[in-house]
Formats: sequence, C-alpha cells, structure tokens
Amino acid sequence: MKVSATELRQNLYRIIDSALETGEVVEIVRKGRIVRLVPDPKPSIWDRLEVHDTIDGDPETIVHNDWSHEWTPEGD
Repeated sequence: MKVSATELRQNLYRIIDSALETGEVVEIVRKGRIVRLVPDPKPSIWDRLEVHDTIDGDPETIVHNDWSHEWTPEGD
C-alpha cells in the first residue's frame, strides 16, 4: 500500500492496524522518496516453547516400577 505522508498523518492508527492485520508493507512517499513500514511477522506459539528434560527410554518401564519402598504413611 502506498500513502502520502499527509494521508499517513490523517489515518495513522488505521494504517498501522491494517498493516499489522494483513502483514502488508506500507510505503510512505515524502518528497519523492519512500519510507517503508514493515510489520514483524507474528511469532508462532511453537517459537516460545522452552526445552524440558524428557524421559530417556521406554515410559512403560516407569509406570510398572514398584515405588512402594519410597512411600511412607506419614508422608515424610
């Protein structure tokens, strides 16, 4: 989308919101030169995930372990 500096000033928030929603680059023309407003891509939820320790081996072996020697009636 190309807009003049005057049009940008009059509709600043509408133009910014539109660029953010659509991802479209806005070109602002002033004195024959162009300035581009480029929105950053929205980060994926997968990019924010943290790495955690995992089980190394077969998880079925943990399920069938006998943990009764670890348990006490007092909860200590």
